[in-house]
Amino acid sequence: MASLDIAQLRNVQSDVIRRAEKSNSKVYNVLGDSTGNDESFKSIFSAAIDNISTTNAYLSDAENEEIRWALGQTDNTHDLSVALQKAQMALQYTVAIRDRAMSAYRELTQMQI
Repeated sequence: MASLDIAQLRNVQSDVIRRAEKSNSKVYNVLGDSTGNDESFKSIFSAAIDNISTTNAYLSDAENEEIRWALGQTDNTHDLSVALQKAQMALQYTVAIRDRAMSAYRELTQMQI
């Protein structure tokens, strides 16, 4: 049986599918629906806060591994390098998200109404 890529669907005539798309799509309701429900923004904001907390935890773990290695409490350089890589990648990801958020904010403030 051939698999169907849902992205290839065109000209959908069903109102049920259109309503489901509008109510569940992040394209149509990025900041919540028209009734004042701001759950979408709340979920995006909480995901950003969780991302910062995870980044801080990775940075703390990397620092702890460095201290343990410097004090001679461990000879395992593999754990040290893994912790440093995790921290570096998480920090790069967080900075990239911050840069995109600042860019979007600048673009919004420069819009003419």
